[in-house]
Amino acid sequence: MKVSIRDISRITGFSPATVSNALNHKKGVNKDTSDEIFRVARETGYINENSITKIKLVMFRKNGLIVEDTPFFPALITGFEQECRKCGYEMVICNVDQRDEDYEEQVQGLLKEVGSAIVVLATEMAEGDLNSFRKAACPLLIMDCWTESMKFNSVLINNEDSARMATEYLADKGHRKIGYIRSSFRIKNFRARFSGYQAALRSRRLDYDEKNVFTVIPNMNGAYHDMLRYLESRSQLPTAFFADNDLMALGAMKAFQEKGYRIPEDISIVGFDDLPFSEISSPALTTVCVPNMEMGQLAVRRIVDMIEKKDNIMVKTQVCTKFIIRDTVKNMNR
Repeated sequence: MKVSIRDISRITGFSPATVSNALNHKKGVNKDTSDEIFRVARETGYINENSITKIKLVMFRKNGLIVEDTPFFPALITGFEQECRKCGYEMVICNVDQRDEDYEEQVQGLLKEVGSAIVVLATEMAEGDLNSFRKAACPLLIMDCWTESMKFNSVLINNEDSARMATEYLADKGHRKIGYIRSSFRIKNFRARFSGYQAALRSRRLDYDEKNVFTVIPNMNGAYHDMLRYLESRSQLPTAFFADNDLMALGAMKAFQEKGYRIPEDISIVGFDDLPFSEISSPALTTVCVPNMEMGQLAVRRIVDMIEKKDNIMVKTQVCTKFIIRDTVKNMNR
């Protein structure tokens, strides 16, 4: 027999109106009461995974510097939406900002909502930021991030290997002094790319020198102004740079050119993401192409398996990239 709100009311001792308000996340129900109602609703089968009809894409922001300033994410969202439609689920986009006073309340409301699974776009998340999502009763996956605790399913970019291969390409072109254009905001993706950069230097027996690490704001305008400041005080530069993303690479390129450096004749540079305007920059940017649309599709397929097959195994899926050779790297071997 199907469980009703009146059944939950009888078991918990709360009125049908209170039960209904709690299950629909209306204000006026205290947290302990709401938690008890949801516990009973799950145990009695009123809430169950088979009732899920929506997949919520939760856009997490810590400061917005990464998520808001790049065209990388619209393609990912398009792929996500297409796959939701293909699999028969409604897609809902939600935004949560850690800077909001009621951030925790927003998150807990999302996690308790009936009939939804959740995919968190966790690009800006640090390890501790995931704690708020650990008690989710619904199927939940994190995208573009991962956790060392292995408590979450995740779909992300193979950042470290991709950055290693990009930096090795510079070394194989004869560059012995390779710099790193580093984001001032250190998300997990960038930390992994830095590890890949360092691994490439080791594999090619090149020295790592902190003086060749240039820290910039992770958007085009910020990188441009920060690189200009570096160039005011630096006369000796690496012959090549690997950048955390295309926006920083393009901003740095503009600063180099403004100060009279030719690209790639004087300075070579490699980016990461293959944003649409990287192909039409002058010169066209050599970069790492991320299949962002396919990554969104893959995240949906994984959470659909969690919903429909009740797959409880934690899986970390890394999406491989493609290296795109264009015009910003000089061959020093010639």
